[in-house]
Amino acid sequence: MQAKKILLTTDLSEESLRAFMPISAFAGAQGGTVTLLHVVEDVPIIAHGAPGSPPLHAPSLPDLMARAQERIAEQAAELPKELLADTAVFSAPRVAEAVAKYAADNHFDLIALSSHGRSGFKRFFLGSVAEQLLRHATVPVLVFPRN
Repeated sequence: MQAKKILLTTDLSEESLRAFMPISAFAGAQGGTVTLLHVVEDVPIIAHGAPGSPPLHAPSLPDLMARAQERIAEQAAELPKELLADTAVFSAPRVAEAVAKYAADNHFDLIALSSHGRSGFKRFFLGSVAEQLLRHATVPVLVFPRN
């Protein structure tokens, strides 16, 4: 499989680092590039009693975006220096759909991510970004399972 342009997603946790070295090696062997992506979940709400008003975003969104930019830069430093890599951070109401759309719009060959491996009630309530991404992606998705 040729994958010259790889989208490596991160939720900024330590667990997301699990995919970094294997993807770095894979991209390096193919002469490919990696884009490290984080999507800040931003679910706008309609103010109670004002259905015609524009949706409101969390007041903490600018701080969340700034912290995400700092953290993704720290995680990008974990990638090998010789690897051509860049970063992207944006906000969206549905993370998996946003990642799939970003990958399609920017012509990535592969999406890679680490799974947290939640099960039972945690998976039911928190959902699985990896599972949702598999449903929405139009390019191959490589999921690194929890150890």
